[in-house]
Amino acid sequence: MIYLLDVNALVALGFLNHEFHARVTTWVRSHNSPSLASCSITELGFARVLAQAPAYGFTVAQARTLLLRLKRTKNSALTFIPDHHDISDLPAWVRTPRQITRGHLSKLASANGAILATLDENIPGSYLIPK
Repeated sequence: MIYLLDVNALVALGFLNHEFHARVTTWVRSHNSPSLASCSITELGFARVLAQAPAYGFTVAQARTLLLRLKRTKNSALTFIPDHHDISDLPAWVRTPRQITRGHLSKLASANGAILATLDENIPGSYLIPK
């Protein structure tokens, strides 16, 4: 199974001091290096979150470097899922602005034989990374 990490899961995996880093890395280790994936939205979100949040203290260049290093890490190497979906591909359950990206990522994952892996309990059809 391929797991498309959402932005929060990707940030938690890549940033050692993230509150859910242990949760995500424990899941990765327990699955004996599952096939993990990213996409344009999750990679750009990773850089935005690390560079925008004062708690992280990264520049855009530092966030980019960290993500590129993470993508090559043996135990958590990420494959890249190209995104050819537009607004017409949003699932019917998307009703609010907060659901748009979640719905898009969920649909992108399923269209590519993957499942969206998340820390968010409210995404239909996704895989909730265990606590």
